[in-house]
Amino acid sequence: MLQDIAKAAVPAASGHLIDLSRIEWELVLKDWAVALIIALVGYWLARWISRVIERALTRARVESTLAGFLRNVSYAVMMVIVFIAALQKIGVPTTSVLAVVGAAGLAVGLALKDSLSNIASGVMLIMLRPFRDGDNVHIAGHEGTVEEIRIFQTRMRTADNRLVILPNSMITTAPIINFTAKPQRRIDVPLTVRFQDDPGKAREILLGIADANPLVLKAPAPTVEISRLGDVGIDMTLMAWSKTKDLTEARSQLTEAVRGRILDSGMSLTAGKRDLHVYHHNADGTPLSELAAKSIADDSDVAVAAAGKQATP
Repeated sequence: MLQDIAKAAVPAASGHLIDLSRIEWELVLKDWAVALIIALVGYWLARWISRVIERALTRARVESTLAGFLRNVSYAVMMVIVFIAALQKIGVPTTSVLAVVGAAGLAVGLALKDSLSNIASGVMLIMLRPFRDGDNVHIAGHEGTVEEIRIFQTRMRTADNRLVILPNSMITTAPIINFTAKPQRRIDVPLTVRFQDDPGKAREILLGIADANPLVLKAPAPTVEISRLGDVGIDMTLMAWSKTKDLTEARSQLTEAVRGRILDSGMSLTAGKRDLHVYHHNADGTPLSELAAKSIADDSDVAVAAAGKQATP
């Protein structure tokens, strides 16, 4: 159609008006009408298909954020196809359009490379799910509870109620520690008893404390490990398991009970006291006390010599 209008406009190059009688207006209007129908039907189909995709992803238990993002992406891609098909119908060269769209896409991609990196990381986080909303995690040096995972960023709330917003690209490139991913966690209560205390008795007391605590699980069973003979006593560790949601309370109860039962049994918990002896020596090994005494003696000799000089006429 546009080719016919261009042919009719050729005489204008030689100074004549466009010969409108040479334009087949019936075909022009027909092509424009078909292009309009393609645009309207394509718009309706794009919206319908995008909604179907979102519903299918929701039924497949895909995260709502990812489902909405994929719906928007599919809608945008289909509308580009509809737009190009409509332009082709009215005679616009699609090769040029695709070249312009490609160049524009490249420019936008270079300008938004950081944002695109965050989007890709957000899709990975939503699909791989290393953590979910409500999990307690340690990410990129920050520890807190995950509030929301978005396409561009993840929101966390710290224990003291601060809001931390992390770009998704920072999360995927850093180690992720998820404290609540597993239903059970182990509690370690380290302590040091004196060398003269019986480690077997201490083990029995510690296991009794763990068995009596209702928050401690029976399986895996609690254990006591003697790690080493330290500088000031015997290093031991009570290892017990609890449900993840009971971890903090169980650790507090066990620590308090260990301290009380150990002291009540006549044993002592050593705090790691050490004696520090400091020796002062010169570079050649001579004690500094001798050097100080020698310095005092030398100063007195100098004073006597000066007094003798003044007495000499």
